[in-house]
Amino acid sequence: MSNQLACDSNAIRKSIEVLYKQESRKIYATLIRLLGDFELAEEALQDAFNVALKHWPTQGMPENPVPWLISTGRFKAIDAIRKQQRQREKLEVAATEVEGVSDIAGQAQEQSANAIEDDQLRLIFTCCHPAIDPKVQVALTLREVCGLTTEEIASAFLVSNTTMAQRIVRGKAKIRDARIPFELPDDTDFNNRLDAVLTVIYLVFNEGYSATQGELAIRSELTSEAIRLTRLLYSLTPDPEVAGLLALMLLSDARKAARTNASGDIILLEDQDRSLWSKNMIAEGTQLVAEIMRAGEYGFYTIQAAISATHAVATTAAATDWSQIIELYAQLHQVSPSPVIELNQAVAIAMKDGPDAGITIIERLFEHKEMQRYHLAHAAYGELLSRAGRTASAINAFKTALNLTTQLPEQRVLKQKLLKLGEN
Repeated sequence: MSNQLACDSNAIRKSIEVLYKQESRKIYATLIRLLGDFELAEEALQDAFNVALKHWPTQGMPENPVPWLISTGRFKAIDAIRKQQRQREKLEVAATEVEGVSDIAGQAQEQSANAIEDDQLRLIFTCCHPAIDPKVQVALTLREVCGLTTEEIASAFLVSNTTMAQRIVRGKAKIRDARIPFELPDDTDFNNRLDAVLTVIYLVFNEGYSATQGELAIRSELTSEAIRLTRLLYSLTPDPEVAGLLALMLLSDARKAARTNASGDIILLEDQDRSLWSKNMIAEGTQLVAEIMRAGEYGFYTIQAAISATHAVATTAAATDWSQIIELYAQLHQVSPSPVIELNQAVAIAMKDGPDAGITIIERLFEHKEMQRYHLAHAAYGELLSRAGRTASAINAFKTALNLTTQLPEQRVLKQKLLKLGEN
């Protein structure tokens, strides 16, 4: 019997770990809405899971764990405020704001089905308020909504950890001092903030699609969350760019099963087993692209979705319509000029016209300082140099890329390429 209890307890602890990984940011977003304070909500989240770890292994998991954790965190926060005599005014405000939330089995359960689903979207719109600097908006949302570390966000934006930490602190202070409401805005304000919100969700997806650091190349919880949020946003507005972003993410995520091998190593697009690509996601994504293109409204996300759709419908890498992709990248660069977009176009040109054509473009792109620090630029450069037979230069490029990347699967791929070129 004791062995059975131990097994049950261990299973519950593992379930709590999974719950934290999958639901903690939703719970956190709801606690921010209820408590009106980032730090207080963070403490409440940790307190709630600590209580769960203490009691659930012996008492069993509640039927509705998410509302239980929200209510427990809320009560813990209120208790903490009450113990701080110097914060009586804050207690009155917090108690008033959460007065409408009732017991776990009652309104909390209704909240789980309705408000909790929207709270992360509310939090994104709060973080993307026009009173907040655009650079801060994205950093703050990635940190608070999605739980990325300051280091991960700094890496994604090619800035120092200190700079990124300062941005996040400024964002929280602005929301607090300006009393920015935690709510979905009205129609006019909604449209004004939509671009910033889309940018944030796009960056969340990118971090999941290709993690900036760590053991895993793909963080499926982030790609799934970005798709979920975009679907929710699409249900609120028929904006073509929302549809375009949804299509882009579906078409990109469709390749997930083929992008890594059993060891977690990255498989490049041209080497992937296309039979593993999700036909349902490709069908949904290409249909969205076709509908948007018929409407004649092409934007940043829509054009990228069209590029992904061109890859998705090709039966092999050789059968890819590279001319179409090159043209789409040219359109994308007109919409949003970027050396990264030019880098991607350079690779497409190399696939069509040979490696030397791409090498010339990438060498020009290295005039941009951010590209000198961008590991994928050096990796692409090394690949094209290798294909052009310029082995020594390719080795140097791969070594530079290896020194710049913090993602272990990418490091393994680069080391394998160096080995193939005879570099130990």
